[in-house]
Amino acid sequence: MSGRVLTKSFNGRPLKALAASLAFSRAMHIQSIPMWTGSSNNYAYLVKDDKSNDAVIIDPANPPEVAPVLKEQVDGGKINLTAIMNTHHHWDHAGGNKKMLSQFKDLPVIGGKDCEAVTRTPKHDETFKIGSGITVKALHTPCHTQDSICWFMEDGDERVVFTGDTLFIGGCGRFFEGTPEEMNTALNKTLASLPDDTKVYPGHEYTKQNVKFLTTVLQTEPVMKLQHFAENNQQTQGKFTIGDEKQYNVFMRVNDPTVQKATGKTNEVDVMGALREMKNNM
Repeated sequence: MSGRVLTKSFNGRPLKALAASLAFSRAMHIQSIPMWTGSSNNYAYLVKDDKSNDAVIIDPANPPEVAPVLKEQVDGGKINLTAIMNTHHHWDHAGGNKKMLSQFKDLPVIGGKDCEAVTRTPKHDETFKIGSGITVKALHTPCHTQDSICWFMEDGDERVVFTGDTLFIGGCGRFFEGTPEEMNTALNKTLASLPDDTKVYPGHEYTKQNVKFLTTVLQTEPVMKLQHFAENNQQTQGKFTIGDEKQYNVFMRVNDPTVQKATGKTNEVDVMGALREMKNNM
């Protein structure tokens, strides 16, 4: 009698449901690959659909650091590398594409129109799949560069977004090719409309220096919590969500009276521009 019960349940959960839950929870696997640690502190990201082992590599800008990680997994049959993806054309994000293609041949390069060796630029809100489980949506976020694309990915109830240099943990990128209005749209309309539980994977580890700026504008509990985490953890990617960013990231709080007071502006686009200038001049 007890044997039959044990084969059907574990800790009160049916084994079939437990197995399905475990399989589901491992459907999307993300591996961060730090590059140029101690200088520009970039990240490349390997995203794998565990159901099929199909995988993409995002922003593999420094092949000497990225290629060995991929080669080991490709040679070991752990991944089927299907594409290179880029968040924007800057060399420290897309500048490794040609060298990567010399080692991993015949891969499409999916990214903005100005990315090195790009073969496909999805339209805004266009979707496609990685393997059988991961749905990818291209979110055009022009400002840092005009070809900036954030990649929103979903697998069941797991949601992530790869934001390049548009959104950092506690900050945003410089407006190299765009305007405060464009960044306000990118952050406070496009990205802010994602589900609050979407985990954020930015292109750089800039959180410590971003917090220094945040504390000059806001001294709220969410800012203090982020400061504590940054002081005690070297890496922050994937640890915070869009919902979290709305709480402490001043660039996503342009209608907050305290933020407006710090900038001397009230119009949200003017606040965005003033915040960026203040950060630039720190």
